[in-house]
Amino acid sequence: MSLQTADPQRRVEVTEKDLPLHCPTPAAPLWARHPRVFLDVAKAGEALCPYCSTTYVYKGVAPKGH
Repeated sequence: MSLQTADPQRRVEVTEKDLPLHCPTPAAPLWARHPRVFLDVAKAGEALCPYCSTTYVYKGVAPKGH
């Protein structure tokens, strides 16, 4: 996963190793953090963070199970 500076049009690609996905990610700088929200990116293929408008795009294999 690659994180950049705060940008409302930011798109971040994630894989199965990033699941369960939450924003902000652990790599986010302390000054850029907001309340943690979990995003179901694997089911729809992408998810939008309601706080910072970062779009996460899932590029991994479909998860098995639930």
